[in-house]
Amino acid sequence: MAADLPHQATTSRATDRPGDESPFALGLLLRRAHWRAADVMGEALRPLGIELRHFAVLVVLVNRGPTVQRDLVAATGSDKAGIMRVVDDLERMGLAVRKTVPGDRRVRAVEITPQGVELFDAAHVAAEPLAERLVAELGPGEPERLRDLLTRFAHPADGEV
Repeated sequence: MAADLPHQATTSRATDRPGDESPFALGLLLRRAHWRAADVMGEALRPLGIELRHFAVLVVLVNRGPTVQRDLVAATGSDKAGIMRVVDDLERMGLAVRKTVPGDRRVRAVEITPQGVELFDAAHVAAEPLAERLVAELGPGEPERLRDLLTRFAHPADGEV
């Protein structure tokens, strides 16, 4: 099996440290940035009684309206079982409800409740000072530049993923 691997000497191996110039560097930096951002945003959500996985579903519901569970899987990058648990949690907290889809009794759409919208708005207020702390090391205009670059990276013009 090892004989099938490309065998070239490389001078740039992934290190996950500043200055890494390996082909994995960007992915490793994005992973580390995600962890940091998730920790900070989780800190904002914790007092509201939800986690980032719950908030991710609320974001979809606010943006799209009632959404079938299979579409929540795709929109959040979760799996079927994970979405079921998150939606169960949201229902238990009164933040979302499942409703049957007209014409197909087997399919359920998830809809945010007024209480869910209220919590969604409260999350934004709670996140504001923490979001500022997240970018405190950046200079003037850099947070906006970073947001622009990441938006273009995450949403390429040709629709590639």
